[in-house]
Amino acid sequence: MNPRMRPNTLTQRFGTPGVMRGLGIAALAGALALCGCGEQPAPHRPPPPIERLSVDDATPKVPLPQEITPENHAWVMDAILGKPKHPIRQIGILVYDGVNDLDFMGPRYILGQAGATTRLIGVKPGPIKTVMGVQVIPDTVIDEVKQLDILIIPGGFTGTIEAAYDPRVLDWIRAIDRGTTYTGAICTGVWILGATGLLEGRRASTNWYREEEFLQKYKAIPAHERYTVNGKYWTSAGVTAGMDMSLALLNDNWGQRYTQGVMLDMEYDPAPPVTGGTPEKTPWLVRWMLTAMYDAGVNPLVERLERARASAKR
Repeated sequence: MNPRMRPNTLTQRFGTPGVMRGLGIAALAGALALCGCGEQPAPHRPPPPIERLSVDDATPKVPLPQEITPENHAWVMDAILGKPKHPIRQIGILVYDGVNDLDFMGPRYILGQAGATTRLIGVKPGPIKTVMGVQVIPDTVIDEVKQLDILIIPGGFTGTIEAAYDPRVLDWIRAIDRGTTYTGAICTGVWILGATGLLEGRRASTNWYREEEFLQKYKAIPAHERYTVNGKYWTSAGVTAGMDMSLALLNDNWGQRYTQGVMLDMEYDPAPPVTGGTPEKTPWLVRWMLTAMYDAGVNPLVERLERARASAKR
């Protein structure tokens, strides 16, 4: 037997490491707390005090146990991972028809491991359909959510532009933002956040497509970064940049070791097969094609919504 695969308490109760991959740190910790169900309760023995490890420590200050059990998992995780900077109990991710699949699912997976209640929040009751045609049932709707510690606004395409012109959505974001510790937006979701006026005068990032034009429209300062932090406001470039932003937010509040644990759970170490992914690294012909395709969908919709807004003001 490969010594690296030698069974221990975790593998015996949860399967091989391959089966455990993807469970998530928070889920795994919760499972550990419950894994004694049905067994005779062990006598309570308070664990010995353990000095919390600093991020830079290569080895523990005191020996760690050979295995993690329901009795010791809490203090082992506390010693290794530490405590969050801010107490985070409620995380909400706005979803709507036409939202980009990875814009919300990447952050949902990452932030969902923080141990807080994490919900997808729809604009209206019922399922939504993503930009790729996947049907998703949100956990709740904006009318039912009055407070969040973290709000994330993902992007998409035409559905995003429509949300950026929806007064009901914008009013809800402004109200929720008054109580958040972190407010974040991903890709073209930054256009929705910008439309609330909350990014005025702030550095921000967004999708590469007409980046300066849209940020200046909302009086934000183009940062041209993969993700940008300005006070409690976090904004990112397109799609996968939202995953990096979510990891950075996790790192800011829960620390480096917690973030590394989530990254290892995801096996997050991107290695694309070709050079690309940003305008600077993409050949001009591909860049021109994508821009022309986006223009064909964006321009008529924006013109129609602007006319409708002007008519409503008369």
